[in-house]
Amino acid sequence: MPVSAVRVAFAALAICLGSQAAPVMAKETGGTAPGDVAPPVKAPDRWAPFRGFLGVWEGTSRGSPGEGALHREYRLVLGDRFIEVRNRSVYPPQEKNPKGEVHEDVGYLSVDRGRKLFVLRQFHVEGFVNTYTAPATSAPPGPMVFATESIENIPPGWRARETYRFEGPDQLVELFELAEPGKEFTTYSEARLKRAR
Repeated sequence: MPVSAVRVAFAALAICLGSQAAPVMAKETGGTAPGDVAPPVKAPDRWAPFRGFLGVWEGTSRGSPGEGALHREYRLVLGDRFIEVRNRSVYPPQEKNPKGEVHEDVGYLSVDRGRKLFVLRQFHVEGFVNTYTAPATSAPPGPMVFATESIENIPPGWRARETYRFEGPDQLVELFELAEPGKEFTTYSEARLKRAR
């Protein structure tokens, strides 16, 4: 056998032995061998603080518009990139609200990674569009507080705040507060919800 053929044979043997030894050495040293595929890194769950909200809720509301019943649903939409919130509150005619009223709003919750904020945009049947923010570090079991950074179709200076607090996994309390220009927040309504499904 010519010398060059022997060299090729030894080189092939060395490569073969090296490829067999690499996984063993990788396991012993805790590294990865050439050609190994590293396990995928699982991204953090952006919606972890809101998983408890998902589902259908029924409850009552009392405050400035009187006493009423409400229905709300939180669900993931658009490839789980957003949470949609649909709310309907019905206030029958009563002393505090002789004509009664039906309030509806639709909201979309997103994550602003650049500002590290949760952003809730609500579109109300009355024409208001509220944009709320809460720190991305907010999470139950403590209250989650969303304060407006803007409200459309209302005189300048008005502010709103929504505070969500769980009283167990299937009970949610929502406090909605308003502040006139230059004044402190006052309670507009308090809703108490129970998970329906």
